[in-house]
Amino acid sequence: MKKLILLVVLVSLQTLGQNKYLTKTGYLKFEASVPSFEEVKAENKAVTAILNSENGEFAALALVKGFRFKNALMEEHFNENYAESETYPKATFKGSFKNFSVDDLNSNKSWTITGELNFHGKTKTLEGVAVQITQKGEQLILSGTFEVRSSDFNIDIPKIVRNKVSETVEVYFLFELTKK
Repeated sequence: MKKLILLVVLVSLQTLGQNKYLTKTGYLKFEASVPSFEEVKAENKAVTAILNSENGEFAALALVKGFRFKNALMEEHFNENYAESETYPKATFKGSFKNFSVDDLNSNKSWTITGELNFHGKTKTLEGVAVQITQKGEQLILSGTFEVRSSDFNIDIPKIVRNKVSETVEVYFLFELTKK
């Protein structure tokens, strides 16, 4: 009887795992630069993301302190004054692709995702974000861009630097997900 239960559990876990694609080395980049001033851009190369290929649910998690800037002082200001990464250490996205099917990946179908982005303790719904999805062997590669506003997440840009930092932040993502 114990062997039968163990076999059922193992088969169930194996079946669940077949529908998941995962990465722990996803890439996020954001930019809030203004022409003629020092670029305000950072990247994070350690973002965790998972896609359930059976129902199109997708989630990603980035540690805020994982964002790297060219300028160490800018990184320090970002973590202490804007993102307040000690208080809000994670940024997350949870969403889903409508009518997702792995069988449709080789067609020229365009994909959109809708979900909730949580950053700095605030949540914003993102609707219809265009996502390019390509299949490469056992990998799914997801990429795209979207824009948010600093004010959506209660981030105040001080008057002294307001003309040097854009209120609109462009976010680029690239996830190379491997079947698990």
